[in-house]
Amino acid sequence: MKFSTFGKTLAITAAALGLWASTSLAADTTIEFIQWWEPEMPAGAMRGIMDQFEKENPGIKVTLVSGPYATTHDQIVVGAASGTLSDVVGLDGAWVNGLTKQGAITDMGALMDKAKYDRSQLADIVKVDGKSVMFPVASFVYPVFVNLDLAKAAGVDKMPTNRTEFAAAAKKMTDASKNVYGWVLPLSLQSPSGIQNDVMSWVWASGGSMLKDGKPNLENDDVVGTLDYINKLNKDGVVSPGIFAKKEQDKVEEFVNGRVGMMIDSLAHVNLIRQRNPNLHFGVSALPAKDGYTGKRGMPYASWGIGISESSKHKDEAWKLVEFLMSPKVNSQLVSIANAFPGNVKAQPDFVKTDAIFGDAFKIYQSGYPANEFVGLPVAEELMRDMNVEVQKLFDGQQSAKDAAAKAQKAWLAKF
Repeated sequence: MKFSTFGKTLAITAAALGLWASTSLAADTTIEFIQWWEPEMPAGAMRGIMDQFEKENPGIKVTLVSGPYATTHDQIVVGAASGTLSDVVGLDGAWVNGLTKQGAITDMGALMDKAKYDRSQLADIVKVDGKSVMFPVASFVYPVFVNLDLAKAAGVDKMPTNRTEFAAAAKKMTDASKNVYGWVLPLSLQSPSGIQNDVMSWVWASGGSMLKDGKPNLENDDVVGTLDYINKLNKDGVVSPGIFAKKEQDKVEEFVNGRVGMMIDSLAHVNLIRQRNPNLHFGVSALPAKDGYTGKRGMPYASWGIGISESSKHKDEAWKLVEFLMSPKVNSQLVSIANAFPGNVKAQPDFVKTDAIFGDAFKIYQSGYPANEFVGLPVAEELMRDMNVEVQKLFDGQQSAKDAAAKAQKAWLAKF
């Protein structure tokens, strides 16, 4: 009887333990994270960061939904339309306006308030209609690249810090007889990002803006003055010919081959330039500001952004993953792997200590602020193309900088 009772007790206890175990396992929450970052990082790196998150957050599991950039964008579009978007979403700034208007991504403001999150640690918060919809996790900034050998040969002994110095340096480095020019400007209508990276970046470098209260404001002195300045560089013959046909990859090609002295370009191309031309001696500097400007300088950037799906049934868990990726320690780890700059102002990537060019760029980044006003705007690429058309007419002598700004302003307002 005693053995029988004891056996029953063991059986009941075992059953209870089994029930507890299965309940515990069932209690795990699995969240999906769709992004294009994993394929762009070393094999296993992204999964390793997720494993670290799961270890620190028992009960939450992360499924990575990874693919190339274009494929990921298509999946996000489909998921947003069908209400099946992953809990956590990798975002490009050009997508967020449409996704917000669609009600596909959530306002993270309430989640930050609930967690008593310190917003000041974030390098940027992308907002649409007052909603905090995206944080840049890793930013790839666009400083000025300078061919130091061309500069030295031309008698340019320091990086230009203002517009007058830049124009003088570009003139000295230009030798049309050798097909060498001081600066390169890509203004292809097919790929109009030159308006963002190579034109409006001059406005942001001097603390200016192309917007007012979230609406187009292209007729202000900062924008018109920048268009006048760039037009003069072109008239002075210091810009590499073929501007209207050039795309971003074309300017990189010219720089790699020593045909231009300076270009505004993504820091992500440093290793590419080194691979293509190991003998090229180059450095980076901040974008020149207006003469006499002493404030912080904006620096154009592209980023791996992050947000949370409005349709997610696990927003609290999704927020924990976002908070984890934006923490100083993890953000430092992630951007060190990606060769990018952090979304948390307290984070510092490892490579800035061991690579002089990245170190210089990081100092520039820390002394200024990330600036890309196209992020969050509706049909951002179309807006760039509208302005591109007017800038081309300006360069052709068909209109003034003031007229170019006014016509672009009219075209932009029609899309807002």
